[in-house]
Amino acid sequence: MTASREQESLARVLAHEGGYSNHPADPGGATMKGITQRIYDAYRRSKGLALRSVKGIMGQELFEIYDRQYWDAVKGDQLPAGVDYVVFDGAVNSGPKQSIIRLQRALGPLYQGRLDGVLGLGTIAAVQACNNHDALIDRICDLRLAFLQHLKTWPVFGPGWSSRVAEVRSIGQSWASGLTPQIASFVDGGQAKAFIGDAKVAPSTAPADAATGAGAGGLGVSGYLYDLQNQLSPFAYTSEWIGKVVVVLAIASALLAIGGLAWRWRANRKAKHLLAALGAEAA
Repeated sequence: MTASREQESLARVLAHEGGYSNHPADPGGATMKGITQRIYDAYRRSKGLALRSVKGIMGQELFEIYDRQYWDAVKGDQLPAGVDYVVFDGAVNSGPKQSIIRLQRALGPLYQGRLDGVLGLGTIAAVQACNNHDALIDRICDLRLAFLQHLKTWPVFGPGWSSRVAEVRSIGQSWASGLTPQIASFVDGGQAKAFIGDAKVAPSTAPADAATGAGAGGLGVSGYLYDLQNQLSPFAYTSEWIGKVVVVLAIASALLAIGGLAWRWRANRKAKHLLAALGAEAA
């Protein structure tokens, strides 16, 4: 990876990020050219400088933050053409850890390590063993889009994020194929930060447990009434009335228990899909 592609990658990232933004639904808060106020504050503190609004970030400061905190974090210089840019752009949008996890997942069986979001020797070796970078970029972008769709902020920023990912895919695959990539364009909403902390909440299994428990309890009561019916069988009218209650209660309880089990299965299935989309499944 040559240094010149870092500059070209950064130029496209900056195009996607635009200028200053402070959307109330954006978890990044006040952001200038993709750098949040929090990141800028940390940078200024590390230099022993007074804090100030991110609106006043200087060109050299901007480059140093992108270089150290994002490009170096994903080891851009060690990644193949196109893959470097795709992982870099994802790191700016969601943080280096999430972007590296997507790379690790996209590598499939080539990567045998943990999904830890650390671009170490194992991940580098797996990337080097991959002989189809175009397809690898496709998988990374598919995983990124699935991640974004499972965030609570998707209804607000979904169109912008979708456009950004589509351009990132196209640019990355052009580089991977040895072609000259297009110039990136700004789409409002695409600059919003996409953090895993804003993921949708997995559905609760509490209602399912309650329904299953109630159903089991109802079946127990129906069994007790059935025994009582047998004891009162000499009293025909009372026995007949209890028999009807037993049938109704048993049917209702069975339906409640079955419904509870079905709800639990559906909730667990949704939770599994959510974890997979967020890259949080067990390694």
